[in-house]
Amino acid sequence: MKSNNNTPIGIFDSGVGGTSIWKEIAELLPNENTIYLSDSINAPYGEKSKEQIIHLAKKNTDLLLEKGAKIIVVACNTATTNAIDILRKEYSVPFIGIEPAIKPASIQTKTNVIGILATKGTLTSDLFEKTSSSIRQKTMIKEIEGKGLVSLIESGKIASIEMKKLLESYLHPLLKENIDCLVLGCTHYPYLIPQIREIVGNKIQIIDSGEAVARQTKAVLHKNNILSHATSIGKHQFYINKNKSVLENLIINSGISNCFVDQLGF
Repeated sequence: MKSNNNTPIGIFDSGVGGTSIWKEIAELLPNENTIYLSDSINAPYGEKSKEQIIHLAKKNTDLLLEKGAKIIVVACNTATTNAIDILRKEYSVPFIGIEPAIKPASIQTKTNVIGILATKGTLTSDLFEKTSSSIRQKTMIKEIEGKGLVSLIESGKIASIEMKKLLESYLHPLLKENIDCLVLGCTHYPYLIPQIREIVGNKIQIIDSGEAVARQTKAVLHKNNILSHATSIGKHQFYINKNKSVLENLIINSGISNCFVDQLGF
């Protein structure tokens, strides 16, 4: 594939949650430039139809390619599980997807009961069913739809009383099922780990896919010979089609420099 090695890694999500993936990538690959699309005006994807999700995933991909992305990270569980196969067929750039880390959880569980907190779009997808069916013989998977969580995060209400009550209503039933691993099946949810930890305590292992996605991104860049040759710190451009204040706060708190946030219509 023809590409300038110093062109950016493209990343998109239904909103600001995929910045949890972006942060892992930026920390692992500090010399890479990135472009991040936050399609917050259409969040959450998890409540949309498969056709709508595919349309939005293509739209985001087209915009990232217009801005020169050499690889695209679909930093959204719902978009990955519903659209990644089609994206890989229709575009020539490499794609990195993300799906709930239920396989690692099935290996680490001692009680053989794992919980997964995810969106409806992820839990009802063919890819999730395929992945989960391969481990259900040995491991019991307790699924909970995190309805409303993404909207609260997008509204900047991460530490709100409303968020705490909603999380308690989802997590208490999982605790009664004797889970010892909780899989976060949405890239927004890592921002809730402090609140989740207060509810579930220290005996439950909380698992998300961020580090694994960053490592896979590096491996695919290496395989395609498009790792950056730069020795300077990468630049990170963020675009959002809604009020940018929540995104700016998350970026500021990431501790990563050279970040620029623009509000666009897309």
